[in-house]
Amino acid sequence: MSRSRQPAGAPAAEGRFIDGYLSYLLARASHTVYSEFHAQVQAAGLSQLEWRLLATLSDGDGLTIGELAREILTQQPTLTKLVQRMEKAGWVRRGEDPADARRTLVFETEQGRATVAALLAQAKAHETSLLQDFSERDVTTLKKILRTLISRSDAG
Repeated sequence: MSRSRQPAGAPAAEGRFIDGYLSYLLARASHTVYSEFHAQVQAAGLSQLEWRLLATLSDGDGLTIGELAREILTQQPTLTKLVQRMEKAGWVRRGEDPADARRTLVFETEQGRATVAALLAQAKAHETSLLQDFSERDVTTLKKILRTLISRSDAG
């Protein structure tokens, strides 16, 4: 039995496992959303991981390498090399954790903040555009569900 392919942009076929599988839907949605924004990240001269790191640190709080690795979805060795490169570029700095001198925190520098500032505004505008056809209640519910899924994973 052959399955006919859906034309590009057509609604998904009913009854296929993959079209109702949460993990696939989340991955596909993430890929779709980021693909649209990726060109802006590249135009700013950043890689995907550099963007995630600077965006994560944009609130001014320092994070450990382990915390950052979890937040930006990468392995610690990869992140350590990334932080070293970004420190040389002047985008981040490492500093001692005031609560525990044995821990090192990574902070965004003024240069890093300036580098990512326009992208943060573009990311917010992109999100607004993506979600314009949804009610505020639906957007709030979607984000709450996603945060709950993430926190369950982090707790486990």
